[in-house]
Amino acid sequence: MRKKVLCAMLAAAMVTASLAGCGSSDKSGENGGKNGQVTINLYQNKSEIASQLEAAAKTYMEQNPDVKINVESIQGNDYNTNLKAKLLNKDSVDIYAAGDKLDNLLEYTEDLSDQPWVENAVDGSLDDMTRDGKVYGLPVGIEGYGLVYNKDIFEAAGIDAEKLTSYDAIDKAFADLQEQIDSGKLSEQFPALEAVEEYAAKESWIPGLHTLNVALANEFTSASELWQKDSIDLIYADALKDLVDLETKYTTSKDNLALLNAVDYSSQIGGGIAIERVAVVQQGNWIGPEVKGISEEMSEKLGMLPIPLKGVNEDSIATGISIYWCVNSQSGDEKKQASKDFLNWLFQSDDGKKIIIDNFGFIPAFTNYDGIEISDPLSKEVQRYINEGKTMPWVMNGFPSGYETQSAADFQGYFNGDYDWNGCVEKLKKDFKELKAQ
Repeated sequence: MRKKVLCAMLAAAMVTASLAGCGSSDKSGENGGKNGQVTINLYQNKSEIASQLEAAAKTYMEQNPDVKINVESIQGNDYNTNLKAKLLNKDSVDIYAAGDKLDNLLEYTEDLSDQPWVENAVDGSLDDMTRDGKVYGLPVGIEGYGLVYNKDIFEAAGIDAEKLTSYDAIDKAFADLQEQIDSGKLSEQFPALEAVEEYAAKESWIPGLHTLNVALANEFTSASELWQKDSIDLIYADALKDLVDLETKYTTSKDNLALLNAVDYSSQIGGGIAIERVAVVQQGNWIGPEVKGISEEMSEKLGMLPIPLKGVNEDSIATGISIYWCVNSQSGDEKKQASKDFLNWLFQSDDGKKIIIDNFGFIPAFTNYDGIEISDPLSKEVQRYINEGKTMPWVMNGFPSGYETQSAADFQGYFNGDYDWNGCVEKLKKDFKELKAQ
């Protein structure tokens, strides 16, 4: 059930926040803050929880005035590059999301094996961040993705989502829904609705990680197994094409797929499903807080369909550990201790647990959250699939460095008409092999 992954996810614009503690003067000491105050710089790549994380840091600082926390959240494809620059620049980052392979970051990762949360981690959740028996990263949460849909639109169209557990059933339902949209049957109730789906091909992690992962998650059992391979066969390439077809032929770009290469995350979410311009997107429970920020009513309408690999695995979603947070081993001792204390508070204290569940909308990767119910509708959906055993792993952490960007470019070239599907498959296999050999 608890399949593992290190995923570098998500989204569209940089959000930066510097949250100051108490006091009037700002005389910087060796710890980067006011006299007697330790400064922690936290850098992470889940911009959809940026404001929630800032609020959590503010709460912690109110309880701990001797600590100052600067939160910086970045979205898009530049996180790893920026992270490496920050790690090389002393005092610029103390807590960070491991957006790259642990082996590429070991010089800057503190051994966290003695931290209290380690013994409470879900079985298997620490595997990708463990080397030689030492734990180097905290699992931020369990996430899952499939085809997120608007329950109200499906109900108005007379479509029973509970019966959509196979590729053909989903395809038939989408065709029916598109016909009703085109005929204007739903226009009075949903005036902005123009297509069944939106597919954000501009975001490398959507085609290059999540769509591709569906095929590879059924070819390999884990990220670790994939990481050991020098090449991939893409034995489910035909089924992958069927999935790509399903996700693109009911978009407004169906007659010119090249237009998908200009569709970004914000167009898909804030300008898409959150305003009922479309009814379905390939996304995960991480979009819950963002949609809720736009419309709490809308966030309650969202459900999750399987992401079907035709003839292979048609009734499941992909689940895994979303990201891991690490402590910079190059930071000073006081900064490292303050960083560890904050992480323990956020993920293990009663106040922190409520923030993780209610504000972040996460499914906890820890076993000691008894009595705290998941509140986010999409996270409840992910938990349901987990409980039913209808999941496939995230094997994306087994990709060689740089493959997300290159594989996305391969999909984008296909959408652009630069080559046919067979050409796309050959490029995906060739790029994997070449990057792995580097």
